[in-house]
Amino acid sequence: MTDAEHIDDPDANESLTDRIRSHVKGNRTGMIQDLAFAVAWVTLVSLLYDFAFSASPRWVLYMFMLAGIPAYFGFFISLEMAKAQR
Repeated sequence: MTDAEHIDDPDANESLTDRIRSHVKGNRTGMIQDLAFAVAWVTLVSLLYDFAFSASPRWVLYMFMLAGIPAYFGFFISLEMAKAQR
């Protein structure tokens, strides 16, 4: 979904730390976007469940959390479409 640089295949001599470092370096922006979306979604859902739906059963919270998956893809796909139309 994000614009990641091409990552080379791991070498036999490359350590786990080096592979993680190169992965994070190539996907830094996408990882930050993913983390920001996850934190915002969980915060929003938690606030909704605690205040607006406080009398609801626990499975409502889980359904709201699961709704974050299509919301994530829908948000980033629509963002890419908007960038392409510019």
